[in-house]
Amino acid sequence: MKMMMKKNISTKIFLIIFSIFIFENLFSQNVTKVGTTAAKFLSIPTGTRAVGMGGAFVSVANDPSALFWNAAGIVNLEKPEIYISHTEWIAEINYDYSAFVYPMGDVGTLGLSLSSMTMPSMELTTETFPEGTGETFDANSFALGISYARKLTEWFSVGVTGKFINEKIYNSNANGFAIDIGTLFVTPFDDIRLGVNISNFGQKLQMQGEDLLVQKDIDETQYGNNESVNAYLATDKFDLPLTLRIGISGEVLKSDDSYLTWAIDAAHPNDNSEYVNIGFEYSLFNKMLQVRAGKHAIFRQGSDDKFVVGFGTLQNIANLFDLTADYTFETHTFLASIHRIGFSVQL
Repeated sequence: MKMMMKKNISTKIFLIIFSIFIFENLFSQNVTKVGTTAAKFLSIPTGTRAVGMGGAFVSVANDPSALFWNAAGIVNLEKPEIYISHTEWIAEINYDYSAFVYPMGDVGTLGLSLSSMTMPSMELTTETFPEGTGETFDANSFALGISYARKLTEWFSVGVTGKFINEKIYNSNANGFAIDIGTLFVTPFDDIRLGVNISNFGQKLQMQGEDLLVQKDIDETQYGNNESVNAYLATDKFDLPLTLRIGISGEVLKSDDSYLTWAIDAAHPNDNSEYVNIGFEYSLFNKMLQVRAGKHAIFRQGSDDKFVVGFGTLQNIANLFDLTADYTFETHTFLASIHRIGFSVQL
C-alpha cells in the first residue's frame, strides 16, 4: 500500500513538472503578429460552461462545446445531444454557437457545429458623403463544421473537424477551409486527463467581391485609350488564427454526489502572445447544481480579461430528456462585461 501511495505521489509530481516544462517552453518566444489574422471570430471562446471555467477546457471537453475545444472529447458523450449558446459580445456584436453530437457506438461519434458573429447594420459613408449616403451595410462571419472522433484505446481518443469559413462585409466576402485535430488521454493516475488540440489549420483568406471593382486607366501615358477599364483591386491574403492548446485536468474532493474539477490550459496562438487559462467547477447533487470560476489569458500581453464566474443546472424533464442551462459572467478592465447563456438537451 505504501509503495502504491509513493508511486502515485511521484507520478503526480512528474506530471506537474512535465506540465510546467511545457508551459515554460510555450512562453519562450516573443510574438509580434498581434491582430494580423483573418476570421478572428474563430478565436472567441465558445461554450458557456467552458468559458465559466476560464477557457481551461481542452482536457475536460465532455459536452458538445468540445467541438470547439477538442473534438476528441465527444467520444465521452453516450447519448445524442443538442447545444445552443448566445453571447452578447463587445461593441453590440452578437456571437452564437450551436452543436449537435451523435454517438454511433464502436464506429465513433459524429458532430456538427455552427458558429456565427453578427452585428447591427451600419451607415454607409464615403469621402463625398462623410455624414452618410442614406444606405446601410452589414458585416457577419460564420463557420460550419463537421467532426468525427473515435477511441483508439480505452484511454486514448482522437478527433478531427473540417470546417467551411465565410466572412462578409457589404458586397465582398472571403471563403476558406480549415481543420482542427485533437487528442485526449485519460491517465491511470486518478483519471487525470491530458488534452492537445490544434485549431484553424487551413488556407489563407482573401476578400473578393463587387466592392473591389474599380475603373482603371491601364496606361495613363497612352493617349486616346480607354480610361475606364473594369478592374478588381487585389487584397492581401491573411492567415487563419492557428492555435495550439495543451491542457491537464482532474477531479478532487470526490463524494457520492459531488466533486471538484480543476483544469489548466496553455495556448500558443500565431497572432498573439502565449497565455494560460485556469478554471474550476464544483458539481453538487449529482450535477443538479454546478458552480464555476476561472481566469483567462494569464500572461498574455495587453490582456483586458479579469475573471469569470458562472453556474449551471441539470434537470430531467418528465423522464424524456435532460436539460442543462448555463450562465457565465465575464469582467474586463476597460471593456464592458460579457453575459453568456447556453442550453443543451440530451435525448
